[in-house]
Amino acid sequence: MDYQVLADLLFPDVKMTPEEVEAQFPKRDLPEGAKVTRFAPSPTGFIHLGGLYGAMIDERLAHQSGGVFYLRIEDTDAKREVEGAAQALVRTLAEYGLRFDEGPTVAADGAIVEKGAYGPYKQSERVAYYHVFAKMLVAHGRAYPVFTTEEELSALAAADKKAEVKNKVWTEEQSAHQREEMLRQREISLDTVRARLAAGDPFVLRILSDGDGEKKVKVTDMVRGELEFPENDEDFVLLKSDGVPTYHFAHAVDDHLMGTTHVVRGEEWLPSLPKHVQLFRYLGFRMPKYLHTAQIMKLDENGNKKKLSKRDLGLDMKDYQRGGYAPACICEYIMTILNSNYDEWRMQNPDKPYTDFPFSIKKMSNSGCLLDFAKLTDVSKNVISKMSAAQVYENLTAWAGTYDPAFAEVLLADPAYAKAILSIGRGGKKPRKDLATWADAKPYMGFFYDRYYAIVDGYPEGFEHSVIREVLTRFLAGYDPADEMSVWFDKIKKIADGLGFASDMKAYKAAPEDFRGSVADVSSFIRVAVTGKQNAPDLYTVMQILGETRTRQRIEAQIAALS
Repeated sequence: MDYQVLADLLFPDVKMTPEEVEAQFPKRDLPEGAKVTRFAPSPTGFIHLGGLYGAMIDERLAHQSGGVFYLRIEDTDAKREVEGAAQALVRTLAEYGLRFDEGPTVAADGAIVEKGAYGPYKQSERVAYYHVFAKMLVAHGRAYPVFTTEEELSALAAADKKAEVKNKVWTEEQSAHQREEMLRQREISLDTVRARLAAGDPFVLRILSDGDGEKKVKVTDMVRGELEFPENDEDFVLLKSDGVPTYHFAHAVDDHLMGTTHVVRGEEWLPSLPKHVQLFRYLGFRMPKYLHTAQIMKLDENGNKKKLSKRDLGLDMKDYQRGGYAPACICEYIMTILNSNYDEWRMQNPDKPYTDFPFSIKKMSNSGCLLDFAKLTDVSKNVISKMSAAQVYENLTAWAGTYDPAFAEVLLADPAYAKAILSIGRGGKKPRKDLATWADAKPYMGFFYDRYYAIVDGYPEGFEHSVIREVLTRFLAGYDPADEMSVWFDKIKKIADGLGFASDMKAYKAAPEDFRGSVADVSSFIRVAVTGKQNAPDLYTVMQILGETRTRQRIEAQIAALS
């Protein structure tokens, strides 16, 4: 077989050489030790938590080393591509603060633009480059065409998928006839190729594997260490019948041309490593370093760990957006599961951005990370508690504008009032931590608005309505919004003493049987009347924000309701 003739027959329009292509992608001028990483999703649906997890590793590896972090859209599977998914993906990543140095990015005016000198950054626009290297493989006797019908292609794809799981082509499920057929296809003649091409028959391009499944190949993973697999002995597909490459081929060519030094991907790609070792060797490329991340797990109903699936709440990032989780909170939580020493660092550096943390691959786990919603809630409360009232207001109104328009309208009607509410307990060494999500805001602060005010919790049990009514009546009689907090509270203690409640908590704890209750109960009566809840922010501050008129109206309405 004259392989050069075969290559010219299969790729008559390919005139560039690999060297000419490589000249278009010169070596990057970066400092010693700088890493070049890429986030390379497929536009086949939503971006999921595992994707963001991997992207953050990519970003930290690159930017922490003074390298380059780029976005590449792997859109070679047209049948599975979802319209608009690529654009949505780029915008979602921008919302989570991932700063790409190259590739599709969101510009200041909101438009999606492509930047960088190593593009195009969509694989569907790089097909010409793949054909150059495919032709080279054919010319070197490393790849061959298989002419097939669409039905045969589907059957071959199913066999490939089964082989991927088994990590060997010639599995027990495949008959000797199938193997013989594959070996026969390797021996295709030039005359047959000419005839099939003249007839317009489609072909796939397969690698001609020299692997021996009985031998082993060793690969080093940056988290798992040295791994050992059977050599690849599968003639896997490089180009599909439409001329578009498979993931295996496209990623090898792109990572070489774009100067990728480190590849972060899920552990489901581990069985493909023997293929990639072989392919990089055939192409004469230096392999990037691989880091295969552990699956994100959840606890099932029996308390056992299981892989998060696309049906699970909490995998799709849209779930978090709808639930009101701030992107900053999600990123902070991911850092806690990326590195085992992050929590300790955060305690020592409460106000620093997570990007100041010295991320280390050595501190990553090679076992499944457990999605812990309780911890996510705690992390979120900490993050939001450190935001200014203006920042909370801006983020809250943006979220509510999409997911709770009526609440957004209320907030936007009086920004100063809303910000005053959000300022309660904010700042200082021990800020309030009422909000874990933006969805928590309306239940937390809704009572400040008459349309949301209602008696939610009811008054403390064990007290007659007449006693509660008398407390409210006496409070109104002495209420003066100009009072300082100490004067205001002294009046409440005086009411407590006058009605048989203990104004001194120590005295109450020493002999509770001597009193109707404590000043805490008296305060609770007033709190429920004003806010509708037994648990609410500082009552004095609440009244100052509500104003005298609204405070009096609510208490008067409760006095009437308790009559």
